[in-house]
Amino acid sequence: MEFLSFDVKNRTLALRKAEIPTPGPNEVRIRIAYAGVCGTDLHILEGSFPCKKEGFLTLGHEFAGTVDAVGSTVKNFKLGQKVAVDPNSACDKCTFCHEGSYQHCSSGGINNTIGIFRDGGFSTHAVVPESQVHLVPDDVDLQQAALVEPLSCLAHGWKRLNGVNVGSNVLVIGAGIIGLLWACMLHLHGLRKSVTISEPQEKRRKLVNNLDLDFLAESPERLKQTFDVVIDCSGSAAAVQAAIPLLGPGGRLCVFGVANPSAKFSIEPYEIYKKELTILGVNINPFSFPRGLGLLHAMADRYLNYDKLGIKVFSLSQYREALDSLKKGEISKAVFKL
Repeated sequence: MEFLSFDVKNRTLALRKAEIPTPGPNEVRIRIAYAGVCGTDLHILEGSFPCKKEGFLTLGHEFAGTVDAVGSTVKNFKLGQKVAVDPNSACDKCTFCHEGSYQHCSSGGINNTIGIFRDGGFSTHAVVPESQVHLVPDDVDLQQAALVEPLSCLAHGWKRLNGVNVGSNVLVIGAGIIGLLWACMLHLHGLRKSVTISEPQEKRRKLVNNLDLDFLAESPERLKQTFDVVIDCSGSAAAVQAAIPLLGPGGRLCVFGVANPSAKFSIEPYEIYKKELTILGVNINPFSFPRGLGLLHAMADRYLNYDKLGIKVFSLSQYREALDSLKKGEISKAVFKL
């Protein structure tokens, strides 16, 4: 098999080959079709996000493909089925896991993610536990199915927000892939002219118009009105700080983007008191993958067009070009076609 090997100590990537692994009794081997590059992958490569501490790692926690082999005790999957992988799992032992909040688990959740702490999808093949494999609807393309992991995180965010009422004034910060997917989900749920996407790069503001959502794409310095809901998809502490004064009374701030762990911003507690603001975070996708698949099915034909979303497909051998294009903001997302 062919895969991208990340040297954790030296933070370097190399394209390598190895024997195709054999699945264990409760594992499924997947012939990967598409694997998405997440902003978190960029943070890991630059050393600003925690991952496996030693040795080598195959990154990639957003991937879909077909079942290539199954272990002796696997009963729910057959060869050739289209599947996607939930990279996160619970330890099933701690209080958080038993309460359905494995995103806070000290040994599961984000601390044991496939593609961050275990070998992931930047490879032609991956072996994963059966419990983390999900069938993809027959009428959904595998290229679109590569987006189900971020969609499952959006599903968790939607639940944390307890939904957004039609007619609410909403600000989405950032027109990268996550901001664009949030815009699409808001449109799917019936919001129309009351949504604004804040983005400093003109080329990314144009992507919003390409999606034909009838939403306003605006540069941050031109934002004047107040909003009922602000969803940060930028991971920028400065952007979050600038958005707080834009919240109206009873406003809600959803911190969805992953910031550098050392980033800080200041806030006036009086504003929280006076306006009765709510500030909430969204951490991965606990038990949200089935809802992510539901969003995938509902959004596929209307919203998940790669060209309109600014997604570009690369081969594994083009990994340098893919990462460089993503870092420069020339594309909203890079996806490897295996």
